[in-house]
Amino acid sequence: MSSTLVHNITTLVTNDPERGNGPLGLIQDAALVVEDEKIAWVGPSQDAPPTDTAHDAKRRAVIPGFVDSHSHLVFAGDRTQEFNARMSGQAYAAGGIRTTVAATRAASDEELGDNVARYLAEALRQGTTTLETKSGYGLTVQDEARALRIAAEHTDEVTYLGAHIVAPEYADDPAGYVALVTGEMLDACAPYARWVDVFCEKGAFDGDQARAVLTAGKAKGLMPRVHANQLTYGPGVQLAVELEAASADHCTHLTDADVDALANSATVATLLPGAEFSTRAPWPDARRLLDAGATVALSTDCNPGSSFTSSMPFCIALAVRDMKMTPDEAIWSATAGGAAALRRTDIGRLTPGARADLAFLDAPSHVHLAYRPGVPLVSEVWRAGRRA
Repeated sequence: MSSTLVHNITTLVTNDPERGNGPLGLIQDAALVVEDEKIAWVGPSQDAPPTDTAHDAKRRAVIPGFVDSHSHLVFAGDRTQEFNARMSGQAYAAGGIRTTVAATRAASDEELGDNVARYLAEALRQGTTTLETKSGYGLTVQDEARALRIAAEHTDEVTYLGAHIVAPEYADDPAGYVALVTGEMLDACAPYARWVDVFCEKGAFDGDQARAVLTAGKAKGLMPRVHANQLTYGPGVQLAVELEAASADHCTHLTDADVDALANSATVATLLPGAEFSTRAPWPDARRLLDAGATVALSTDCNPGSSFTSSMPFCIALAVRDMKMTPDEAIWSATAGGAAALRRTDIGRLTPGARADLAFLDAPSHVHLAYRPGVPLVSEVWRAGRRA
């Protein structure tokens, strides 16, 4: 077992208040030790223990690798025309998903796998070391199962989203489609997934349909998460809390009761500012959630229709500028918050025992991620103790 000292760090974000200052556990003039793919030690440089090798951080800040807990990467096709129309004044609606469904069904396994690998690599270059992704663009038993099989070849965080929209073939029989999603399709998909999700929204699935999908998934051993309250006020958040979902994602339109429910539960409110940016929708009120005591995560929602970005730094900048988060809150939500949304304790922090996922910034502080928006500050990434 070899050990490596990473030293000459200007600011280290540990996300462990017991290791440093404030909620981020900040350590100035810091160092850390990586041993057997994990963090073995963190602290001031002058206190660093002897190691086998050393790596000079060159006066850069080091943060935990980003944890992107919501994406849709198994797809084919392009929706540039839809985006162009939306930026020209047309409203966003859930029905645009059908365009991607047709292209995804027609794509080969190789094409879909290459797409997933490309977008994962793109995210990794920008500091994302853990990324969840979903099915949802197949909507047949065969296509949903192959989407999850392909996703599982690239990431451990795989979500069954057969209930993205009602499949075109079932447009006149939504109850029949829910029966398929909770029956034969679930049986075929469950072996490849960790999570079950549903788009609980006008134009997709109502509260009763969403409940049926999530409870069937739980019975198969899948843990729930919910697309909730994105386009309108609705039952999604309350359903997520009731069923002890790991996260309620989007949370754009919330009542006071929704905020209270999230604040008094273990369900994480995952905010996806890329979607609001790309649809010109109202921004989620992160300040309201944080002040109420809710746990908040940030994620990209990378998908071809409503948020075609893999950049967590971009989402951090949006959250600070337009969602009233502080830079410290945004970096926590993009790392430890994402880990909480995936119910993981081994990622999203840099403290002994955690996986050694590091992002080096060409900046003296994590604040520069919002201070210098659009600048590619992530200059080096380590995943599980190895440079990516």
